[in-house]
Amino acid sequence: MSRVAIVIMAAGKGTRLKSKRPKVLHEIGGKPLLSHVIAAALEIVPAEDIYVVIGHEAERVKSATGSTGVRFVLQAEQRGTGHAIQCAQSSVEGYEHILVLSGDVPLIRSQTIAGIRDFHLEQHAAMTILTAAPDDPHGYGRVLRKTPASVEVSAIVEQKALTPEQAKAPEINSGIYAFQSGSLFRHIGKLETANAHAEYYLTDMACLLVDAGERVVALETEFPNEVLGANTIAELMMLDATLRNKTVHKLMAEGVTIIRPETGLIDAAVLVGGDTIIEPGVQLLGNTRIGENCRIRSYSVLENATIGDGVLIRQGSIVVDATIEANAMIGPYSHIRPGSEIGEGAHVGNFVETKKLKLGKGSKANHLSYLGDANIGSGVNLGAGVITCNYDGVDKHTTTIGEGVFVGSNSTLIAPITIGDGTYIAAGSCITHDVPQDALALGRARQTNKPGWARDRRERLARNQKP
Repeated sequence: MSRVAIVIMAAGKGTRLKSKRPKVLHEIGGKPLLSHVIAAALEIVPAEDIYVVIGHEAERVKSATGSTGVRFVLQAEQRGTGHAIQCAQSSVEGYEHILVLSGDVPLIRSQTIAGIRDFHLEQHAAMTILTAAPDDPHGYGRVLRKTPASVEVSAIVEQKALTPEQAKAPEINSGIYAFQSGSLFRHIGKLETANAHAEYYLTDMACLLVDAGERVVALETEFPNEVLGANTIAELMMLDATLRNKTVHKLMAEGVTIIRPETGLIDAAVLVGGDTIIEPGVQLLGNTRIGENCRIRSYSVLENATIGDGVLIRQGSIVVDATIEANAMIGPYSHIRPGSEIGEGAHVGNFVETKKLKLGKGSKANHLSYLGDANIGSGVNLGAGVITCNYDGVDKHTTTIGEGVFVGSNSTLIAPITIGDGTYIAAGSCITHDVPQDALALGRARQTNKPGWARDRRERLARNQKP
C-alpha cells in the first residue's frame, strides 16, 4: 500500500470557549480532545507517521500527548489551516498521501479514517473530502458536488458566502481530508488570504485543484455526529454526553448491568467484565479495569483502578491507582490510595485508608484504620483503629507484618518495624521495636487507680464556686 501520513491540526487557541486552556486539551470522556483523535489515528498508521501541528501553548499540548510517540510540527504563528500544512510540508512531503484530521473532532472513528483513505486511493483523487449530512447544517461550509449523483466536487463554500440555492445543499465540510501529496504541494503555494481573518484556508485547495484539472471527490460519513466539533463549553459537554452514552451502551451490550446509567460517570477507556453490576452514582474514571461478577455499589469512585473478578466495592469507597484482587471486599467508605495492592479475598472496611499497602490474601482491616507504607502477609486480622505510623516528619518508613498476625484494636505501630509470623499484639499497644515470631507484644502504660479522686474533685469545685 502507498505510504500514508496523518496530520492532525492542533495549533489553534479556541478563543470561543472563553478558556485559557488550549482547545484540544479540553476533555470529554476523561481524555483531552486531541488524545481521542490520536487514539483513532494510531489504529490506522504507526505513531511515527502521525504529525501533530501545534502552536498555541505548544509545550503544554506536547507534554499532554507526547507519550503516544507521535511527531510534532510547530506552527509558531497561527495563520490558518492551509498555513499549518505548509509548516508540515518538509516533514510529510515524502509520503505519497496525507490524511488531515482535526484535533478538536474527538468522536471520529478509526473505521471512518480508514474509509476515507481507501476511498481516496480507489478514486485516484488529488483531494478527498469527508462530508456529513447533519439534521441542521447551518453554520457549516457546504460541499457542492458537480451533480447530485457524482462523487466529484466542484467547490466548498463557507456558510456566509452561500447563495440561497447553495444553502439547500445537505452536505457539510467536516474539515477531514485526504490528499495526494504531489498534487497538494504543487498548488498549496497558491493559497491566498483574501478572507475576513486574512488566513490561508485548506478548504480553498478544493477550488485550486478543480481549476487545475485535478480530481476532487467527496465521501459522506454515515454517522454525522462523529465529525462534529465544539465551540462552547456547552457544546463540549454535549459531545461528552454522546461519548459517555456510547460507552455505557457498549458495556451493557457486553453483559454489564448499569443501573440508572444517567446518574453515573464512566470514562471512554474503562473496561468492565460481564455480569458485573454498577449501581447508581458510580464514577469509573481513567483506565479503570474491572473483572467479571463484581458489584460496585453506589457513590464509589474508581480511578485508574484494577479490580479482579468477584470483587465487592461497597458504598462510597474511593480506589485510585490501586489493585484489588479477586473476591476481595472494600468499604463502605474505604479510601484505597495509590500504590495499594489488596490481596485475594482480603477485606478493607469502614473508614479504612490505605497508601502503598500490600495486604495479603484473606487479611482483614475492617474498621477505622490507617495503613500506609506497609507489607502485610496473609491471614492477618487488624483491629479497629490500628495505625501504621510511617512518617517521622522527614522520611517515610515501612511496616512489615508476617502471616497469621493478630493486631488488637487501637494499636499504633511505629515504623520502621517488623512483626513476625503468628504474633499477637495486645489492644491499645504502642509498638516501637520488632516483634519475634509467635510472641505476645504489649506496649501499654501501667494503669493506676486512685479511689475517690473524682468525688473529691467534684466536691472541691463545688466549694470554690460558692460566694
